[in-house]
Amino acid sequence: QVQLVESGGGLVQPGGSLRLSCAASGSISSIYTMAWDRQAPGKQRELVASITRSGYTNYVASVKGRFTISRDNVKNTVYLQMNSLKPEDTAVYYCEVVTGTFNTYWGQGTQVTVSS
Repeated sequence: QVQLVESGGGLVQPGGSLRLSCAASGSISSIYTMAWDRQAPGKQRELVASITRSGYTNYVASVKGRFTISRDNVKNTVYLQMNSLKPEDTAVYYCEVVTGTFNTYWGQGTQVTVSS
């Protein structure tokens, strides 16, 4: 059983920055992939960034060069550093983990609003 709790969302001006955190707790043997998804009003959920246990990262094209995903395997925590934020980044951001046995879990989501 895995519980995910996101934090760090909020309201920022265009061009500003936010850092999201997600801590995993519970009965955790191993986590293969940690990721961030987002869903904007009227749009489908999309994968924003992912990182494997070995540190391999991937990003959706629209955030490359602006967002950085990282993880602490000891603390079972994943981070998303978001810079140069745009109004188009406004969405609910969800933490996602995939265990070594391919069980998938999501957090409750944290709101990110980019507006002047």
